[in-house]
Amino acid sequence: MKIPLALTIAGSDSGGGAGIQADLKTFAALGVHGMSAITAITAQNTVEVLDIQSIESKIINAQIEAIIQDIGVDAAKTGMLHSNEIINVVSSEIKKYKLLVVVDPVMISKSGAHLLRKDAVENLKNNLLPLAKIVTPNALEAEILSNINVESIKDAEKSAKIIHELGPEAVLIKGGHFKEKTDLAIDLLYWNDNYTILQGKYYDTKDTHGTGCSLSAAITAELAKKADIKSAVIRAKDYVNYAIKYSLRIGRGHGPLNHMAELQNNAEKFKVLSNIREAIKIIESQSSMTHLLAEVQMNIGMALPYSTETYDIAAVEGRITKKGDKIIASGCPWFGVSNHISKTILAIQRFDTNKRAAINLRYDEDILEICKKNGLRISWYDRREEPEEYKKKEGSTTFWGAEEAVKRIGMVPDVIYHLGDWGKEPMIVLIGNTAVEVAERAVQIAKKMKEKKNEIL
Repeated sequence: MKIPLALTIAGSDSGGGAGIQADLKTFAALGVHGMSAITAITAQNTVEVLDIQSIESKIINAQIEAIIQDIGVDAAKTGMLHSNEIINVVSSEIKKYKLLVVVDPVMISKSGAHLLRKDAVENLKNNLLPLAKIVTPNALEAEILSNINVESIKDAEKSAKIIHELGPEAVLIKGGHFKEKTDLAIDLLYWNDNYTILQGKYYDTKDTHGTGCSLSAAITAELAKKADIKSAVIRAKDYVNYAIKYSLRIGRGHGPLNHMAELQNNAEKFKVLSNIREAIKIIESQSSMTHLLAEVQMNIGMALPYSTETYDIAAVEGRITKKGDKIIASGCPWFGVSNHISKTILAIQRFDTNKRAAINLRYDEDILEICKKNGLRISWYDRREEPEEYKKKEGSTTFWGAEEAVKRIGMVPDVIYHLGDWGKEPMIVLIGNTAVEVAERAVQIAKKMKEKKNEIL
């Protein structure tokens, strides 16, 4: 099977969030072999760009030639080109080999540093844009390229048409810098004389360093796979939105996207489901587990490494129930099937991402005493103190309660309990790293409960 080949012609970001580094991570995450021709070396971090050193034109030319003559290129992208000399050599190579190219007209960094010299803007417009399959400016870059203010979608439409007249087949204007703010992340694609508005969820985070580089790299990867422009842009936007959703809090300034979040979550799905299946076997093998079953039955859940929604948590569909003198899972483990156990895990994950699993047990003071003797950290919350806004939203109680339990002792507990409320059953929840861990812990508690009961008898 031939793997798609993508080339990035761009600057190096020593902080690893943008530039060549972001492009190669994106290529890898999307299943494309990435290659690079470095145009400049930057000394930068999440706060600022301290220095820039352009690479000699002959070295840039040699890098591109070396790749094309041996490996080949299905699609390429340009990023930071910095000077007229670099634009000239890159344009010459693209023209010579008729490369399918995505142009990301990188001009100014998030910290305000000029990554494209002002005297090189006209050269980029006249010599590079006409060679582009698609050009991907943000609103500020679109203003420079089109000479009109871009503050809204309507402005973006006018700007896109002007930029299209410079020669690229398609124009994607990224709306992250629109002054017209919305609750959505909105981009505008102009292709085949049609405007397409692309909407995604807006994430309120400052950790978006490398967004533009990553989006253009993702488009390049999809074009290398032979996707059409619109399909490539839609898939690229989905990928980048996911990476922003789980962006990394690194450094003192603008942290980077999490380029591998989607890949890692997808890779972990089988492991999570397998872990829960193993946990179910452990639970079902012990008849003493019936002593821990609540009136609302039992469930066990485990989260993916990056989780913010209930569909990121796998649990037993239909819960774990009692049949005769045995305890059995009434369904198979799957994602998004348990609201309550998932909300507890999501709340805990805000404090400790290693704690990815939980199981609920019936409330019993003897269970708490056993947990205490076993050295487990215990905390609790009072459902009567729950704010009205949480009570009105189904499943929000456990989220609020778990957070309250963490705050009460200043750390993530191993055990959380509450004493119920009007029409609400008291409950105990065990917290752990994996489903197997909490299942084994529950079995040990069940055995001790059985021993205690036998002693009484």
